[in-house]
Amino acid sequence: MIPKQTYQIALADDHTLVRNALARLINGFEHCEVLHESNDGRELLDRLKAGKVPDILLLDLNMPHLNGYEVAERLQADFPEVRVLMLTMYDSELALIRLLQLGVRGFLKKDVHPAELRSALYTVMDTGYYYSTSAAGKIANLFRTQQRDKKSLPNATLSDQEIRFLSLACSDLTYKEIAQEMHLTPRAVDVLRDQLFFKLDVRSRVGLAMLALKNGVITG
Repeated sequence: MIPKQTYQIALADDHTLVRNALARLINGFEHCEVLHESNDGRELLDRLKAGKVPDILLLDLNMPHLNGYEVAERLQADFPEVRVLMLTMYDSELALIRLLQLGVRGFLKKDVHPAELRSALYTVMDTGYYYSTSAAGKIANLFRTQQRDKKSLPNATLSDQEIRFLSLACSDLTYKEIAQEMHLTPRAVDVLRDQLFFKLDVRSRVGLAMLALKNGVITG
């Protein structure tokens, strides 16, 4: 699908070589133009507030000052018309849950083939969303998990510690890092996790995260 209009695209990535390479590729695509490039989230938001609002934003997940999660949340509130494609080398189900909740329209690996990049840009403007085969499979698995884990948090009595653990389980922290954050031993966190698996009748960390998001333990 070749568009009839020129799409304006912004790039936000703290890796200059990656950002410049993407910009050169995009400017070589028919009907695509790089509007501006930013080194971090704050710089990007300053440009948007100045009125330089693109059709599409290629957003790096890991940036200084404001990361991709934080920028996506700001965009969802202040610039919902911008279609965000997240650039990341990671595509874990937990990351997908959070990013979908924040209105991200699709996911691209940083080593994306030029043909896929071009297709993603055209597709996200034509249909509103773009998912690679890998991302689509993970998203389908999330829906299967959500259907299986139908139990609602209000039906269970959770302690403050369990609520805290659920919130951290929706982050990218490892269980070891969660233990450090909660000032617990890794073994104590394992016990806490297993207790929640039993209490909430779920089978995975993704199941816990889906319940936490669904019931407002975290908002994104």
